[in-house]
Amino acid sequence: MTAEARPRLVILISGRGSNMLAFIDVCRSGELNAEIALVLSNNPDAAGLALAAEAGIETAAVNHRDYHSREAFDAALTQRVQAAEPDLVILAGFMRILTPVFISPFAGRLLNIHPSLLPKYPGLHTHQRALDAGDTEAGATVHFVTPELDGGPPILQVRVPIEPGDDADTLAARVIRQEHWIYPEAARWFIEGRVKLTQAGAELDGQILDQSGQVLAPR
Repeated sequence: MTAEARPRLVILISGRGSNMLAFIDVCRSGELNAEIALVLSNNPDAAGLALAAEAGIETAAVNHRDYHSREAFDAALTQRVQAAEPDLVILAGFMRILTPVFISPFAGRLLNIHPSLLPKYPGLHTHQRALDAGDTEAGATVHFVTPELDGGPPILQVRVPIEPGDDADTLAARVIRQEHWIYPEAARWFIEGRVKLTQAGAELDGQILDQSGQVLAPR
């Protein structure tokens, strides 16, 4: 990344891409000094592709159904993403389990956001699982992506109180509002060189973060 060129982001989506829209907003406003070089989906009918195109962003689809294995799909995905020359790759509701075929070429510059307080509740149905467990808080975690599902080192986390009468939908609605600012914040830290992936974990300002990452208060 040079001083003359804005860092290039590639964003991967599977649906509408609400976190993608948050990135479009902060890049457009200048809050995040980056440009979105490409929005790509494994679903050619993803609503987010049309929304990105309306914003003047290049879009593409690599349909996972066209490939006989995860590895074959990931190889095609890697080729298309590399062509966009990204400085940072953002998974924003990308509903595919990625293999090392994709993860390895982008190691250390591949981020995901997960709707739980990792390491709690990797995988799906995170809000219902938090409710079923009687937790008092839920939240979201931005983390580096590694081959372990939702197991990469956390960068930052926001915690949201679970309120009386919450169900999975009301809790999810409050959590996703927080996702929309912490995800671009983590990207900003990366772009500014403040955060990086090391063998010991995620490092922020020269300090290794613990298993929750940097914890931020909800906005």
